[in-house]
Amino acid sequence: MTVTPNQTVVTEFILLGLSSDPETQLVLFVVFLPIYLLTLLTNILIIVTIVYDRRLHTPMYFFLSNLSFIDVCHSTVTVPKMLTDFLSVEKTISFWGCMIQIFFLHIFACTEVFLLTVMAYDRYVAICKPMHYLTIMSRRVCLVLAGGLWLGGVVHSLALAGMAIKLPYCGPREVDNFFCDVPPVIKLACADTYIINVFIVSISGVISVFSFLVLVSSYSFILVTLCNHFAEGRHKALSTCAAHLTVVTMFLGHCAFIYCRPSITFAVDKVVSLFFTAVTPLLNPIIYTLRNEDMKRALNKLMGRKVDPEKN
Repeated sequence: MTVTPNQTVVTEFILLGLSSDPETQLVLFVVFLPIYLLTLLTNILIIVTIVYDRRLHTPMYFFLSNLSFIDVCHSTVTVPKMLTDFLSVEKTISFWGCMIQIFFLHIFACTEVFLLTVMAYDRYVAICKPMHYLTIMSRRVCLVLAGGLWLGGVVHSLALAGMAIKLPYCGPREVDNFFCDVPPVIKLACADTYIINVFIVSISGVISVFSFLVLVSSYSFILVTLCNHFAEGRHKALSTCAAHLTVVTMFLGHCAFIYCRPSITFAVDKVVSLFFTAVTPLLNPIIYTLRNEDMKRALNKLMGRKVDPEKN
């Protein structure tokens, strides 16, 4: 995979984006700028609230604060560039800018998959083994799990970005997306990428299947436990688990849809990726946290409002 002397080395890529129509791009800018700002506001507010309120210093909220941090970073990797390109005639990105975007995109995406899996296990322990919850999910265990999922994300990202960087790029420069990702970028390489495509499908499949099995097992045990107990608190637990499972299914569904067939491109790919990078980071705090009564009370306290301790 060497570049011959008569080949031109690509120094920048052109992002085709979501649309080439100026009016459509302006509408998209007006729509997604507030979404991005709300994503930053809600997730940062959640992190500050959890740090501020000592009653939220529990394993569940520790992982939720990690999720909010990841969502801020995940959306920031792609959305600001997308918003800038909506107002630009030329949507270019340097070669190294593209590779850096791929690297951080996969760190946060893969880490979030692992985190959602750990959060499902945390809910399983809390509901099915409540008497041993604080022993099993001790501070040390939570820190080890957090370190492990971040390490897994870094290793996964290094592998994918490393392969993309080593490929020679000497021909077409147009990336058929609004951000750099491994599948559309390696299609531009002047080399056979069959082995890399097989690796992407394999590693994405393993991660998705493993996470799916852990999630299904955790929530299956949770449902069995809830069915065997009194109705008190059952509705709240079922509602929480259903919301969590919905988010996880959407997230894993995107990973399977995009990365388990990287050599094939569908017209809907951009829409799926847009939802994944711009909308999901805003939905996560709403589904996971802002519907939670403990979080609502903590937010009211943080904002200086009077909180009724008897309520809920």
